Parts: sequence; C-alpha cells; structure tokens
Amino acid sequence: MNPRAASNPRQFIMFHKPKGAIVTLSDEGGRKTVYDILPGFVLKDKWRPVGRLDRDSRGLLLFTRDGGLINRLTQPGQYSKIYEVWVRGRITEEQLRQVLKGVKTAIGILKVERVDISGYAGPRTRLVVEVSEGKNRHIRRIFGALKDPQFNTPLKVLDLKRIQISTVKLDIPSSRWRFLTHKEESELIRGTVY
Repeated sequence: MNPRAASNPRQFIMFHKPKGAIVTLSDEGGRKTVYDILPGFVLKDKWRPVGRLDRDSRGLLLFTRDGGLINRLTQPGQYSKIYEVWVRGRITEEQLRQVLKGVKTAIGILKVERVDISGYAGPRTRLVVEVSEGKNRHIRRIFGALKDPQFNTPLKVLDLKRIQISTVKLDIPSSRWRFLTHKEESELIRGTVY
C-alpha cells in the first residue's frame, strides 16, 4: 500500500527493527540500515525515524514525514517508551529502587520511570522498563553502572527490545512494517488512550 494513494494518507509507519540494523539513511561502512530492510518508497518519500534504537537493540521504531511530529514525539518527557530488557545478573529490590531514584553514569545521573522484574532464567533477570527521557544508550548505561551482588561484576544488558511508544504497541514480527491505523495515529498524537 502506498500512502500517497490513500484519500486520507497515513502519517506513521511502524517498523520492528531487528538487532544489527542501524538507524541512518546510509552507512559508509556498508553496514545494514533500516532503509535496506524497509520498502523503497520509505526512503524515496523521505520517511524519517522518530528517535533511534542503537545497533544492538531491537523493537518498535516509528517513521513519519512530518518534522513537527518528530520534534513533538522526541521531546524529553513528552511520551513514555517501554522496553523488555534481559540483564546478565540478578537484580535486587535495592537496585530497583536505585534505578527509579537515579544512577550515576559516565554521562550523569540517569533514571527510569518504572521498572518491574518479570522473570529470571539462571543468572539473568528479565525486566520491563519505562523511560520518558531517552539519552544515548540510557538503559544500557544505567544497568552497566550497577554491580551483580553475587559476583561483584557490572550488570550487562544482553537484550533490549522496545515494545511500546506512548499508546502504540509493537505487534508485528521482526523486520516487518505496517502503517499505523488512523485510530492509533490519533491516540499517539493526542498522547491518550480511548
């Protein structure tokens, strides 16, 4: 479906970015970009990403052609983002309180809005993390600044997947894309759920 052909054109594309793809128009090093995976019209029609996900992260990435919407949606504190995160190490209740309050990192104090433990697998902890301000490698920096209480080594984010931006939830497989519905677009732009 081409958005230009619709009588009421879509404003957003949802993309499930796979791990290893970088969020840039092109890469001098020849690494795979999100535009190598998406259909050609996305680049041709100047759809641009709303924010970023680093090369080692995966999950929900939105695209739009409206620079004003990009600015609005990337404004710190404006919209929350939710991630599923696997961390090497066992997270303690004290560490959960610490990441909510703020953790000293190389780029200053970083914190999250919400963090819940959703499970364990051996020495790994699965978390659901919500942030409203996303600095470069925000979640990776927070947990890397904490120590595994058993081994006294830095915690390490093993897998980071963005599953939600504001009201929009990721619901497609890796490397797939779709247009947001008009209802999803309205809810996102308003920042509220019906």
